[in-house]
Amino acid sequence: MSKMDSNKPNYHLFKNARYALEGLLEAWRRETSFKIEVILFFVLSLTFWLLPISPISKAVLQASLFIPLIAELFNSAIEALVDLVTQEYHPLAKYAKDGGAAAVLLSLFLTLSIWVAVCIFEFL
Repeated sequence: MSKMDSNKPNYHLFKNARYALEGLLEAWRRETSFKIEVILFFVLSLTFWLLPISPISKAVLQASLFIPLIAELFNSAIEALVDLVTQEYHPLAKYAKDGGAAAVLLSLFLTLSIWVAVCIFEFL
């Protein structure tokens, strides 16, 4: 077995699902931004299910709420990896972290745009 393969566990559906759940729990424990986004996910989910809009619009709004969560998880992974590699300031480390943060920001803009478009479609 090569050195590259030593960190790669054998594929097992339930173990991989457990790793994913551990990743979600770790993000919840470590990342304030992730906590805020999860809370907003549930608050906004409850809100739009009460609105008099079509089921398709509700599904689109629900799906859009996953976009910032996914971006935040990638951002957290990038930040953890950069911190693992170096604790010193380096322009490439800053670029990686800023890029992850920019992805989160754009994901929030995309989600907001989807919500505005659905509201315009439903209420005008």
